[in-house]
Amino acid sequence: MSGPSVPAIWEARNLVVGGALAPLLVLTGALGFALPADWALLSRVPAYNLFHIAGGLVGIALVLGSGGRGAVGFNLAFGLIDLYQAVAGSVGLFPAARFAYQPLDDVLHVTLGLGGHLGSPRASGIITGLGATPPDTPRRRPNAGAAASSPSRVARP
Repeated sequence: MSGPSVPAIWEARNLVVGGALAPLLVLTGALGFALPADWALLSRVPAYNLFHIAGGLVGIALVLGSGGRGAVGFNLAFGLIDLYQAVAGSVGLFPAARFAYQPLDDVLHVTLGLGGHLGSPRASGIITGLGATPPDTPRRRPNAGAAASSPSRVARP
């Protein structure tokens, strides 16, 4: 009896991540408008708050409307955008000046951007090449059975 396929597992994981991340983006944007300035840890620029709200609403729509595939797409796009924003904030590319990134914004962009991509199937393929196995891949000993069939290893009387 076989368990779920690797793509099904990744889609399920992405549903959990996207299902949590998308509403969190909406909340982050809303709190950017609602919290007093002295409580703000992230940029409070209205365009940045609207960007979070819009991104979160798109994520919610993809997760609810397209299921696992939608969640995979959302998480991939979100991670790439976060990594771009981290680079943009470091070297002054658009939209760094417009969004007025704060230090915590950059930390979150790197953490969430890399976190999303290290959990992707492509990254797991790289990790698999280094010795890890995907969730439903059985582990085998190298050359199992070779000792029994090799004439050079057969004990002689």
